[in-house]
Amino acid sequence: MKVLWDGHDMAAWDSAHALAAAPLQQDWAYGSSMQMIGVPVLRARVEVDGVPVALAQFIVRRWGTLLSVGLCSRGPIWLVAMTAQDKARIYAEMRRSVPLTGLRWLLITPEEVRSDSLGLSKWRRVMTGYATVLLDISQSRDVLRAALDAKWRNRLVAAESSALAVHRVGSNPGQYRWLLDHEETQREQRGFAGLPRPFYDIYIQSRQQPAQTLLTLRADLGRERVAGMMFLIHGEAATYQVGWSNEQGRQLNAHNLLLWNAIEALQQRGVRCLDLGGVNTARSAGIARFKIGTGGDVRILAGTYF
Repeated sequence: MKVLWDGHDMAAWDSAHALAAAPLQQDWAYGSSMQMIGVPVLRARVEVDGVPVALAQFIVRRWGTLLSVGLCSRGPIWLVAMTAQDKARIYAEMRRSVPLTGLRWLLITPEEVRSDSLGLSKWRRVMTGYATVLLDISQSRDVLRAALDAKWRNRLVAAESSALAVHRVGSNPGQYRWLLDHEETQREQRGFAGLPRPFYDIYIQSRQQPAQTLLTLRADLGRERVAGMMFLIHGEAATYQVGWSNEQGRQLNAHNLLLWNAIEALQQRGVRCLDLGGVNTARSAGIARFKIGTGGDVRILAGTYF
């Protein structure tokens, strides 16, 4: 078994990432976009007898020459089924061989629920698990609609019969930056964190066809924008990244209508897994209810290990 920290092929990585419908944080373009805004990135490929069995992308933070921390967020991508013992050997070799200087720390936040199969029993759990809602949109729209919570479905029906008009927004920065402006204001008001603003333009243009990386929808009432949603597409998965609505939009259930339209548009682009993002029932109960109401799988990940 070997852990290789260079010599990667982007097309092979993208293919494996798409096959696994893996998270945004393990997308090659995510790492490249982070590098372009000054964030160091490391990529590891694990091979057994010359055959790749895992991929892991690390975001790196350095404090001078004294301390380096590498974070594998929502990874690795397991390319074959692995036992806990196999995973433990891989993690140990990653920790031993990581090409960082000074005092080196690795943090692993696996895309798995907490169980005996993690392979991290000898590591220290330093943070509780991230919770998200994953929606399997490879299913038909009839099946997806039947799985909606009754109140969620009723709001969708009301929005469909309202005067709201849904439009797909283009991928040129001038066409979607208004939504990022609203999102930035929300962050400041609510104390939320998010991706750095410059990341979006770089990521969206990271592939030859921006439609492969972005879907933005807008809801209008007459000539007024009342709501918007942005989804970042990564292979055969997508992540709900940005959402905004004014008071009129909330009263008319615009986000229910936008998300339902987004599911259809993402299906047309070959997306089969939609990550609706973090849920926090204590801090943002309304947002959590909205996401859970889609009938998706509430996934509480294992946490962060050091």
